[in-house]
Amino acid sequence: MNDSGVSLDLDSILSEARSRAGGVEDFGDGPFEAPLRLLLDSLEGEARLNAIGRMIARERVLGHTSNRLRYVADRKTWPAIAEGVIRQPVFIIGMPRTGTTILHDILAADPDNKAPMTWEAMFPSPPPEAATFATDPRIAACAATFPSVDLQIPAFKAMHPMGAELSQECVTMMGETMCTPLFHNQFRVPTYQDWVDLEADWKHVYDFHIQQLQHLQFRNPGTRWVLKTGAHMWGLEHLLRTYPDARLVFTHRDPVKTMTSYASLTALVRSMGSDEVDAFEIAEDWTRRIKRVLEHAIGVRDAETPPGALFYDMRFEDFIADPFAEITRIYEAFDLPMTAPGEAAMKAFIADNPKGKHGIHRYSPEEFGVVPEKIREAFAPYMQRFDLAPE
Repeated sequence: MNDSGVSLDLDSILSEARSRAGGVEDFGDGPFEAPLRLLLDSLEGEARLNAIGRMIARERVLGHTSNRLRYVADRKTWPAIAEGVIRQPVFIIGMPRTGTTILHDILAADPDNKAPMTWEAMFPSPPPEAATFATDPRIAACAATFPSVDLQIPAFKAMHPMGAELSQECVTMMGETMCTPLFHNQFRVPTYQDWVDLEADWKHVYDFHIQQLQHLQFRNPGTRWVLKTGAHMWGLEHLLRTYPDARLVFTHRDPVKTMTSYASLTALVRSMGSDEVDAFEIAEDWTRRIKRVLEHAIGVRDAETPPGALFYDMRFEDFIADPFAEITRIYEAFDLPMTAPGEAAMKAFIADNPKGKHGIHRYSPEEFGVVPEKIREAFAPYMQRFDLAPE
């Protein structure tokens, strides 16, 4: 504990998380406490947190830790959760800032598609029920957490719209395994992220991921899951082994735009909890990490794709030019039925969410020390493979 009085001590976190979870203590199979300790050490020694940042970090870690306990406890209360089957889930993967969030939200508008809602990911226990899904009090509890973000960083909505009833991405749900690049986006924790990049066993992430999906569909089933996060590139081989009939939309964009936009997002998010945010360091650090993991994912795709899995490559420029035309091509590639209600709902979402609805995200490479020529040279094989033109 430091002068702020906010503890990032492991025993303090575990004690309060168990109290929040009703006294249960079982974290289930797989590593949890060891990566949690690593994260806490990195937060304490490297994150340069101010007093508000320590509170944000503690609450973030407590939320994931108590949720982990509840997931495991609920599975004991309702053993039938484990009987749930996940068939042909649709995953959106790719580099950050390539249209994955808006694509996910559009797909989630189809009544035949089921995406994790932000409120479900924040408060998953007990398993949500179909009869009360639209009126669950956890929706309001989740929505109440957003005004403070709007006040502290009003530009965030232009970069990444948030809402209790908008779809949530798997990188957040991965927090329940303490293995996720989410933490290094929100806080400066390079030693922890080095472990995520180079040492973590991602099999455990997907062992728990399928349990999370079974949990959320237990009393509120859907036709098919639609899921997204670029973090799936870290463990793509394990995703494909866990879901061998997966359908994967791989999104692509000029890496100069990707790296600059992600550096801008990361700098803005970290500024909520730190007075020392180095924009140049962020861009250099994440460019190196994302290049490595992108190459890893492409290598896995080329070497290990199961015969039942399907990939569809989506270029950002094609999606922006005509979102629904690109949606139609995705449905055709995966042989998904396009129903009249689904088409109407997705078109309505597109119409109601034009570019710039929440403001324009403005950034330039110079602000982050990004040299476009060097980035495009480093990513040249990737740009050539997917026919990506400079934006």
